[in-house]
Amino acid sequence: MQDFVYQSAPMRVVFGAGTLRQLPYELSHLGVTSALVLATPRQKDLVAGIREMIGERFAGVFTGAVMHTPVEVTERAMETVRDMRADGLVAIGGGSTTGLGKAIALRTDLPQIVLPTSYSGSEMTPVVGQTSGGIKTTQSSPKILPETVIYDVDLTMTMPPKLSATSGINAIAHAVEALYARDRNPLISLMAEEGIRALAQALPTICAQPNDKTARTGALYGAWLCGICLGAVGMALHHKLCHALGGLFNLPHAETHTVVLPHALAYNAPAAPDAMAQVAAALGEPDPALGLQDLARKLGSPLSLREIGMPESGIDQAADLAVKNPYWNPRPIERAAIRELIARAWRGDAPRLSCAGAGLATST
Repeated sequence: MQDFVYQSAPMRVVFGAGTLRQLPYELSHLGVTSALVLATPRQKDLVAGIREMIGERFAGVFTGAVMHTPVEVTERAMETVRDMRADGLVAIGGGSTTGLGKAIALRTDLPQIVLPTSYSGSEMTPVVGQTSGGIKTTQSSPKILPETVIYDVDLTMTMPPKLSATSGINAIAHAVEALYARDRNPLISLMAEEGIRALAQALPTICAQPNDKTARTGALYGAWLCGICLGAVGMALHHKLCHALGGLFNLPHAETHTVVLPHALAYNAPAAPDAMAQVAAALGEPDPALGLQDLARKLGSPLSLREIGMPESGIDQAADLAVKNPYWNPRPIERAAIRELIARAWRGDAPRLSCAGAGLATST
C-alpha cells in the first residue's frame, strides 16, 4: 500500500428524507440570527416555506446566482449581504447557488448551510471556481467550506431526468479523478468506487421513473460520496479541461463534464491502469471510457461539445488554455494530444487513446 495523508473535512452532514425540517436547529447550532437565502426564481415556493420555517432568522433572499460564479454577480450579492446585515447564508440549489454562497463566504467568512437540489457535489469542497473576463479560476480556503450540508432526498424528487443524468455524471467525474489523484488514499478510493457504482445504478432508473425514491436516495448518496472525493484530493486533466471550456464558451457545467469525461479518461488510461480497473468494476463495463459514454447515451445526455454550444473555431483556443499552467496529471499534458481529445469531444466521437508518449512519465 502506498504512503498517504488523509484529513477529514470539519463539516456536519444531515442526510435523509424530510431533513429540511431540521434547518431551524442547524441555524441555531451555528449561532445564525439573520440568514440570507440564496436561491433561483423557480424555487420561490421553497423559499416561502423556508421563510415561514425560520421566522425572524430570515433576513432576505438573493436569486441572481448563475453558472461559473461570475465575479460581478458575487459583487451584487455582497451588496445584499451588507444591506441586510446577514450573519449567515442558506444556499438552496445546485452548483451555481452553492458556488455563490462559497464566493460570499470567501469574502466574509460567514457560516453556510447548503441544501443541495442536484448532484453537483460542490457543497463538499473548500474550493470555489470564479469567472472573470471569460477565464475561470479556482481558489481554495477553509473559509469556503460550508459548515453544514442538509441532504434531503425530497428536494431532488422534482429534478428533471435530463438534469439528473448530467448532474450525476458530473458527480462521477469527481470520483474518477480521485482514483488517480496524486494525493489519493485508500479511504477516498473506496468512497470513489462506491460513489460511481451508486450513481451508475441509480441514474437509469431515475430517467425511466423520476419518482422512484429508492433510486433518488441512491443517487444522492453516491453524489455525496463523490463530493467528498472532490473535496479531499486534487483533480487533474478532466477538471482543467471543463474549467477552460466552461469559462471560454459559457457552456453548461454538468453537460460539459458529461461530454468530456470519457475522453479525459481514455487519455489517462495508460498511465493509471489501477484506477481504470476500479472504474470498470464500478460500472460493470470492461472499457470504462466507453462505458461512461454508453451510460450518457443511455440516459439521453449530450455526447458532443457541439451539441451544447461550443464553436468548432474554439478548439485550438481551448487546447492552448488547457496546456497553460496545467494541473498535475498522471499522463503528461501534450498539446497535440489534448487538441485531438477536444476535437473528438466536439464531434462526439467514441473516446480513443492518442498514444504518443502515453504513460511514459508523469507530469509534476
